[in-house]
Amino acid sequence: MSDNAENVLVHDEDGVLTGDFVRAVSTALAADDQKNARKLTRDLHAADLADLIEQLRRDERVDLIDKLGRTFDVESLPELDEGVRDELMEALPNQVIASAVRKLETDDALYLIEDMDEEDQDEILSKVPSADRVALKRALDYPEDTAGRIMQTEFVAVPSFWSVGQTIDYMRLEDELPEDFAEIYVVDPAFHTVGFIPVSHVLRNSRETLIQDIMAEHQNIFNVTDDQADVAYKFEQYNLVSAAVVDDDNRLVGSITIDDIVDVIQEEAEEDILRLGGVGDEEITGSVWATTKSRVLWLLVNLGTAILASWVISLFDATIEQMVALAVLMPIVASMGGNAGTQTMTVAVRAIATRDLGPVNALRVIFRESSVGLINGGLFAVIMGLFAWWWFGSDGLGLVIGAAMVINMIAAALAGILIPLGLDHYDIDPAVASAVFVTTVTDVVGFFAFLGLAAAWLI
Repeated sequence: MSDNAENVLVHDEDGVLTGDFVRAVSTALAADDQKNARKLTRDLHAADLADLIEQLRRDERVDLIDKLGRTFDVESLPELDEGVRDELMEALPNQVIASAVRKLETDDALYLIEDMDEEDQDEILSKVPSADRVALKRALDYPEDTAGRIMQTEFVAVPSFWSVGQTIDYMRLEDELPEDFAEIYVVDPAFHTVGFIPVSHVLRNSRETLIQDIMAEHQNIFNVTDDQADVAYKFEQYNLVSAAVVDDDNRLVGSITIDDIVDVIQEEAEEDILRLGGVGDEEITGSVWATTKSRVLWLLVNLGTAILASWVISLFDATIEQMVALAVLMPIVASMGGNAGTQTMTVAVRAIATRDLGPVNALRVIFRESSVGLINGGLFAVIMGLFAWWWFGSDGLGLVIGAAMVINMIAAALAGILIPLGLDHYDIDPAVASAVFVTTVTDVVGFFAFLGLAAAWLI
């Protein structure tokens, strides 16, 4: 990447903002140097400006926006993490937010104000053009995480009886069209969508050609209440670039484009990863208190499962007293089962999220994972059996830990696939609770199998 003002390197070799650049901006803000702050940031892409804002201290964020003034790129605001966005929306004057809303497309403008108090929303909306105000108010009425919340109300629609020439002239002369679009929607007099035309098809036909002769029928039309995850799945499944959104009366009300769906896909994947780790909707920019709250619940649940595992161990305290080697080896059985279960669970949860795993192929995947568990269990049973025999000089102990390893690896495979499938069957997000249940199963089964077999064979 290239150098910017004062020879400060903006990006490193991975395209990430350098520490020197962030410090240079911070120094300019501390020195109240508006000229240098503007010079340093003037060539930044909106996404990079958002990254810069997130890396600045809280008190510096508003100061930077204030110093940039009219040169501030409002396109960076929708790129911010939710926590930073909410913090800025609370700190910035409503007049500044309204100015940003006027410049943004409706889906991006909605992102800025959707979590604000109704009083602030009304004040901001009163300062934007009436058409945008109506569109934003209508979008706020749709449930969160639906197509109505991520669509933009700016789109190109023409009647089927128009010619290609009329359509081209309309696109050239109309001021209210979106800046970028890939498809033109064809509507009837009631504004029901009857088809679409890629812009490239319009440009490749003569001016006299009628739109109805070259339009294609819609393969995917979304309702405003469709879940955004379902929309993202169909965009990925059918390689869509954009798609029409209709209301309950089947009237065309908006358009969803691939750039919005990329954000949804990333958001859904990030949500699954965080929930698998039991950290909720945590963000790296979150405060200490917010981060603590997002983690403490699942830590309490984990504490409960740990107590359950300890209780299983306590059932065999006399056995452990007679053979100390059991206390040395039993964490290995539980740990291997836990890791194997986590592997299976991670694959299963992701496959459920991408709809690659369901009732149709569930039995086949369960059989595959059970077979993998059996093979891995046998492999590590031999390794640990030999290791235990070498370490403690007891072939019986080697057989016990080997058998326990096989049992727990199979249990881990079954738990890793059946628990996510079971939770999904009952409409519970498997990413939320699978990890705790799988770990509990592998700990309890591992300890019980190892200590139970030892009590029966060795003591």
